[in-house]
Amino acid sequence: MSKIQIQQEKLVNQLVEVLNIPSPSGYTENAMQWVANELAQYDDVAISYSRKGALVARWEGKDSSKSIGLASHIDTLGAMVKEIKPSGRLKLTQVGGYAWNTVENEGCQVLTTKGDLIDGTILLTNGSVHVNKDVRTAKRDGDTMEVRLDAKTTTKDETAGLGIQVGDYVFLDPRVVVNNGFVRSRHLDNKAGVSIMLATVKALHDAGLKPSSDVILFFSNFEEVGHGAATGFPDDMEELVAIDMAAIGKGQNSDEYHCSICVKDGSGPYHHGLTSKLRALADAKEIAYQPDIYVYYGSDGSAFWRAGGDVKIALIGPGVDGSHSYERTHVDALMASAELCVAYLLSD
Repeated sequence: MSKIQIQQEKLVNQLVEVLNIPSPSGYTENAMQWVANELAQYDDVAISYSRKGALVARWEGKDSSKSIGLASHIDTLGAMVKEIKPSGRLKLTQVGGYAWNTVENEGCQVLTTKGDLIDGTILLTNGSVHVNKDVRTAKRDGDTMEVRLDAKTTTKDETAGLGIQVGDYVFLDPRVVVNNGFVRSRHLDNKAGVSIMLATVKALHDAGLKPSSDVILFFSNFEEVGHGAATGFPDDMEELVAIDMAAIGKGQNSDEYHCSICVKDGSGPYHHGLTSKLRALADAKEIAYQPDIYVYYGSDGSAFWRAGGDVKIALIGPGVDGSHSYERTHVDALMASAELCVAYLLSD
């Protein structure tokens, strides 16, 4: 890929920008519009939307008789107001799956029905160690955690008077930091994948190259709740490579410096032929990758197969530490993942 230059600084800058746009599952319009704006500069990319709000762009390739796909999800973890408590504080219900202790003491914003944003903090109820002797051992869950609003309110009526209602979205502070080649933030799952896709499109355009066939660029908006890319693909798509974060931890092969190629996750094995092709491309192009298996994991590809998608599917992505918590990855993993996407789109 000597002619192709993936712009690392641009990739990281785009990642930081989109990380700072709140987009929990079901509330992704602003982030999706940001993606559309990034793609609008390319005349050969036709943008459309599925009925449930996914962005589905078709990128013209050398052979338009068929298409292959890249998919990532723009939606992230978050919460909603479940109840306004008599104290004026808020009980939450989760959007997506995470451990409650990972959001303890996290800053947040409540989006009111009027469109106002009210800051707050997610805390353990009666969380002061000087008052509650059981703070250290108390269970953290939806019944024991609450939002303390940065507003003068001590009753349910006062909080309601701020415009807050049951069902209002609660955004988690991403706390984005770029330092020494690392990016640490909430929601790298999967805004890292979104930025990798955009970097791939830019790299080929900058090099004056077209993909081998038409490419479907799919940005889903309900992956964190299980049905992101279940529908919305064109009938002529023959293959799909889902791009999502690779989980790091005890017993895993992935790390923060490689692109991971997932051969199997909680939904079962991915397509052996397509996975093998990606591994062969990575070997041939000397792209840093690690094969891995994620036991407690599913992807947009999983959702499409479960919904009856009749295509070959593979899964790749950058290694991300601390998944569904305060996450971290390295630019090496981001770049390797983009390099593999480029190699795949140019392959026969």
